[in-house]
Amino acid sequence: MNGFFKIPAPINEPVLSYAPGSNERKALKAALAEGRSKQIDAPMYIGGKEVRTGNTLPLTSPHDHQHQLGVFHKGTAEHVKMAIDAALAAKPQWENMPWEQRAAIFLKAAELLAGPYRYKLNAATMLGQSKNAFQAEIDAACEMIDFLRFNVAFMSEIYHDQPTSAKGIWNRIEYRPLEGFVFALTPFNFTAIAGNLPTSAAMMGNVIVWKPAFTQIYSAQVLMEIFNEAGVPPGVINLIYTDGPETGDIIFKHKDFAGIHFTGSTGVFQHVWKQIGENIPTYKSYPRIVGETGGKDFIIAHPSADREVLKAAIIRGAYEFQGQKCSAASRVYIPQSIWAAIKDDLVSQINALKVGPVEDFSNFVNAVIDEKAFDKIASYIDQAKNDSQVEVIAGGTYDKSKGYFIRPTLIKTNNPQSLTMCEEIFGPVLTVYVYEDAKFEDTLQIVDNTSPYALTGAILSQDRYAVELATTKLRHSAGNFYINDKPTGAVVGQQPFGGGRASGTNDKAGAKVNLLRWASMRTIKETFVPPVDYSYPNFSEE
Repeated sequence: MNGFFKIPAPINEPVLSYAPGSNERKALKAALAEGRSKQIDAPMYIGGKEVRTGNTLPLTSPHDHQHQLGVFHKGTAEHVKMAIDAALAAKPQWENMPWEQRAAIFLKAAELLAGPYRYKLNAATMLGQSKNAFQAEIDAACEMIDFLRFNVAFMSEIYHDQPTSAKGIWNRIEYRPLEGFVFALTPFNFTAIAGNLPTSAAMMGNVIVWKPAFTQIYSAQVLMEIFNEAGVPPGVINLIYTDGPETGDIIFKHKDFAGIHFTGSTGVFQHVWKQIGENIPTYKSYPRIVGETGGKDFIIAHPSADREVLKAAIIRGAYEFQGQKCSAASRVYIPQSIWAAIKDDLVSQINALKVGPVEDFSNFVNAVIDEKAFDKIASYIDQAKNDSQVEVIAGGTYDKSKGYFIRPTLIKTNNPQSLTMCEEIFGPVLTVYVYEDAKFEDTLQIVDNTSPYALTGAILSQDRYAVELATTKLRHSAGNFYINDKPTGAVVGQQPFGGGRASGTNDKAGAKVNLLRWASMRTIKETFVPPVDYSYPNFSEE
C-alpha cells in the first residue's frame, strides 16, 4: 500500500467541567470509588511481558497516606539490562514499520484515552498524585490526548518536508530513528509528561526504556494499559521501576544508548549530562540530550495592571496543583500603588482557599506529593518565619498527620534576593516583592538576574509600551512568556513548552522541533544521467 497519507487534523481536546450534576462528574466519582476500593499489583513491562519480582513497595495517596492503593514490584540492575535487550530486539521490526502504521497506533491510544479510559486515568492521577478533578482533566486526559494527536501530525509534517531538486537530480531526505535505544526518565507531577516522553520518541521509530518516578507509577500503569491496547508492539516501550543511580550507571555506559528524554530536577539532569559526557567514547553516536528541569517562575505587574486580573493570575499561577508545576509562579513583583490596593483582598482570598482530599471536588488545594517534599517546603516556610526581612502574610501552616497538606502561603519580602525569591521550592509558596512605581525598568533587571532558571514568566500591564519593554528586557528570562495571564497552562499545539538557562534544553514539548530530536536525517541524492568525463569546460584552452 502506497500513498501520501493525510493525518486527521488535530484539535485540542475539549476540557470537561465536572460541574455538579454533570455526567462526567458522576463517572469520575465512580472511578475514584473503584480505585479506592481495591489494591493493584503493579508489574514492570519488559518485552511485552509483565514482570514481578516479589520485592514490593506500597503505592499510597498523598492526601491519605495511610490508604494503600496497591504495590509495585521494584526491579534490579538485571531488569535494566533486560529492558535494554528487549528494546534492541524490537528495534528492527518497529523502525521498519511504515510510518502510517505507527501513526495509527498512537491515534488509537488518543481515542482510547478520550473515551473508555478517560475517567480511569484521571482518577488514577487524582488518587496517586493528589490532583483535583480539573487539574487531572487538563493533564492526564486533555494534554496527553493532545500530545498524541498533535505529535502524529507533526511526524507527518516532518516526513513531508523534503528538499528541492535541480534538473536531472532527485534529492530526498530520509528521517531515520536514532541508532540504539532512548531512555525516558519521567517526573511525578504530570501524567501527560510521563506519557509523552516515551511516546514522542517511539512514534518516530525509536525503542524506549521508560523509568517513571515511583510516585507516578499508579497512573503509569494505566498509561501502559492504554499503549498495549492501542497496539504498541512488545519491547517498543519497556516500563521499569528501578533505582535511579543504578539504572543510570547501566544505561549511560551502554554502547547503544542513543538519547535521553528527561523531565525532572536540575541537579539530576546536570549529573546525567556529566555521566554522558564521561562515556562519549563508548557510544556508537553522540546521544541526544533533551531535558526540561526546574523554574523560578515570575509575575511582574506594571502600575497599569488590572488589579482583578493580577489577583487571579497570582492565585491560579502559584497554587494550582499545590505549586508542583515547573511553570508555577514562585515570585511576584508588584508596584507599591497596586499592592496597597490589593493586599487585604488577596490575602483574604488566599486564606479562603479550601485545602483537603481530592475526593471533595470543592477543594482547590490538595496534598503535596510525599513526605520528602512536605518537609522541604515546610523548611522554607520556617526559614521565612525566622527572617527579619520577610513576613508570612497568608497561610504558613502545614500538617502531615493525615495527608501532606500545606496551606497556600504568601510571603512578603523587603529583599528581592531573599531565599524564597531565588530558590526553587516546588510547593504552594509564593513570595512578593513590592517595588517603587517609578522603578519598573530597574525591577525588570532584577527579575532577569535573580534566578538561574528561565522557564516561564508573565507581564501584567495595560500599557503597551511597558509590555514591549518587558518583552524585550526579559527575552532570555523565560522560554514561555505570558502577557496579561498567569505563567502556567501551556497548551499543546498553541504554546510549545520549554525553557533555557538552567531550565533545560528548550526542545519544546508539543512542537515539531521536539520530534526532530528523535530523528536522524539521511540525505539521498540520485543523479539520473551522471557525467562520464571528469573534466570541466574551464580546463579547455582558448
